[in-house]
Amino acid sequence: MNHASKKPFPIPVVPAAENETDAALDACSSAEPFALMVLGDSMEPEFVEGDIIVVEPEGLAVDGSYVMAWLEGEWIFRQLVGRPGDWKLRPLNPKYPTASIPDLSVVKGVIIQKSKPGRRKAAKRYVE
Repeated sequence: MNHASKKPFPIPVVPAAENETDAALDACSSAEPFALMVLGDSMEPEFVEGDIIVVEPEGLAVDGSYVMAWLEGEWIFRQLVGRPGDWKLRPLNPKYPTASIPDLSVVKGVIIQKSKPGRRKAAKRYVE
């Protein structure tokens, strides 16, 4: 088989409308992990644009967990730091601000794995 003749399959990236949650995320069964592609540089150097992350919607969010959160009308990917009564969503890239949150209700999933597209052996697990 000649791999040079294969054409890449385009994946459209469409920004979400203002004040609208992502229907695909809302439709996922609460027990079903799902994958997302990292966009932007707020979680560098651990996560770079193009990495694929696997999100566990019912994962246990603890200090140090990487999480997806719904905050101020948008989805954000951050590291959860702190303790009850003093939680923060921290980007790994210092160019971005840390957000204080009152409780864990904004956390909608825990990142359990990342991988590089097309490189099966370049996966890293965050939860055992």
